[in-house]
Parts: sequence; structure tokens; C-alpha cells
Amino acid sequence: MSLGPLRLPNRLVMAPMTRNRATAEGVPTPLMEAYYAERASAGLIIAEASTPNAQGQTYPDIAAIHRPEHVEGWRRVNDAVLAAGGRPMFLQLQHGGRVGHPETSGLVPLAPSPVALPEEIHTPGGRRPSVVPRAMSPADIRTTVADFAQAARNAVAAGFAGVEVHSANGHLLHQFLSAGTNRRTDAYGGPVGRRIRFTVEVTEAVAEAIGPERTGLRISPGHTVNGIAETPDETRALYPALLTALRDHRLAYLHLAFADPDTPDFRRLRDLWPGTVVANPLLPAILPADGGSAAGRRLLAQGADLIALGRAFLANPDLVTRLRTGAQLNKVKDRYFMYVGGATGYTDYPALAVG
Repeated sequence: MSLGPLRLPNRLVMAPMTRNRATAEGVPTPLMEAYYAERASAGLIIAEASTPNAQGQTYPDIAAIHRPEHVEGWRRVNDAVLAAGGRPMFLQLQHGGRVGHPETSGLVPLAPSPVALPEEIHTPGGRRPSVVPRAMSPADIRTTVADFAQAARNAVAAGFAGVEVHSANGHLLHQFLSAGTNRRTDAYGGPVGRRIRFTVEVTEAVAEAIGPERTGLRISPGHTVNGIAETPDETRALYPALLTALRDHRLAYLHLAFADPDTPDFRRLRDLWPGTVVANPLLPAILPADGGSAAGRRLLAQGADLIALGRAFLANPDLVTRLRTGAQLNKVKDRYFMYVGGATGYTDYPALAVG
């Protein structure tokens, strides 16, 4: 199938996963080149969350895309994927908002309102109490929208086919969507129509900068990670309004995170969206032996166009081959190794023997 400027060989997407293997300055490393190249058989790779500005950094050693050295580092990663027979990737653009800390970025986090993350956060010096973020001024909002647009241009310059705007998982754009974290009384807060405004403006700015066919959007309806609280009634009002505001922009795709094939919620949003839907299935903490492929097939039957898997790709660089042949999947190593530097739990997962 086609996706924006790409022709995909299969419907399996490698989901964006934070892996903390960049340098402290956010520059992709040779280890990241190897990691992504090993997984080049995916129909599409959505590369890990990368910050559009210094203020948006979440944790230590997170990739970024706002300086020339970031562009050069990501260009090397894209070149490695192409050399391994893959296609140009998409890059997820993520601003952490209140999910950040001065010990990590050197800056006080920004957010829609001064509501702190209700949990500790990892910093270079260990876990620390979260700080109260500074509420964004109208000038901050305008600057951040422009930073997302420039980050998208940087991503295309680095060889990416497009970008995914991250409005999910409790990060900045999701914080604007949620009434619990957005207590503003201006044009960006209050009723649903105003809370969706920031996500709409960021998405429109990115689409204008690089083209809607190169722009994806990720949302996670009802998901409560990073202190987000969403009632079922809020979810049912919020996301149809957001999709209605963006449905005529002809974006490359809508990425629904934690999609549950056993509830009507996925189908409702699928029916609202006229274009391509990437579904990332809701999976238990202990990954099923099939890596989530059965849930993925149920989502395809309900109208998804592409299925995004995360942990299964993490542990199986040749996941496409394993699923096609029915081969046993590698198990994910200890969760600790997902988020520490080095090859362990990153590039040391074995591929199937050839021959």
C-alpha cells in the first residue's frame, strides 16, 4: 500500500519507542544506526520521539531534531536503514511539556498550566520530584508551534519521509487536550473546542511546512500515562472533535495508540477518519507469545490499515520474517535494559539463522 510518498511492502509498522541511546546533547549515535538498520524489513519505521526544541526534552539521552548535529546524526541513521534495504522512516516529534526537569534540560518545563507531574521523574542524577511547570504564554505557544514546523523541515532534511506529531501519552500536546492538566481560561483552555486548538495548530503548521502527505498524528484516547486523567465522557467528546477539525487536511495517517479491538471505541474513531489509520494494539504488560499480532489482525478486520508493534520489534529485529514463517519470537529482556545506554537489550537480540 501507499503512505504519503512511500510504497510499503507490508502492513507492519515499527512503533516509535523511547530508548535513551542518543548522546546527552540529543545526537543519534552509531549504536542507533545499527539498531534501526537491523529492523529495516518493517513496512514502515516510525523513529523514536525527538524533541523540537531544548525546552521539550523529557529524559536523559533522548534524541532531538532542532540543531544541525541532530540533522546529521539522523541522516546517518536513515542512510543505514536504506543501505539495509529499508525505506525512509517517519520521525516522531515530541515535546514533553511538564514531563521534564531542569536537571535534564537546564530549563524549567513548560505546560498549559502550572500543574506538576504527580510522580517522580528520571534525571541524570537519578529520580527526582517533578517540578511545577511554567504556564505557557501566548508567545510561548507561537514559538513552540514554529519550533515543531522547523523540526519537521529538519527531519525531511535528514532524510525522513515525514514526521508524526505526538499528541499522546501525556506529553505537551496531550496536556493541552486534557482538562486535568489544562486549566487555562484563554483561547487554548476550557471547552473541548479550545483545548484541541494547540494540537490543531501544531499539526497544521507541520503540514504547511512539509506537506500533509508527510504529516502523521498520534493520539492515545483514554490512556492515563504520565498522570493524564480522562473520563470516558471526556474521551468521547474530545477525540471526535479533534478528528473532525483535522479530517479534511489529508494527513498521511492517524496513529491510534493502545487501540483495543474488543471495544467499540476504535471503530468509532476509524469511521470518523477518512484516511489511513495506524493501530497500535493495547497489549498486556507481559507481551503475548505472538508479539501482539493476533490483536493486530483483529484491528485490521475492524478497518485499520497498518499495525504498529513496539516491544515485539524491540526484541525481534527480523519480526516480519518471524511472523511470516511462524517462528518463535524472542522475549523482551528485563525492562531496565529498554532505557539504559549500551548494546544490551538493544542490538544484542538474535535474528534467525540463515540457511
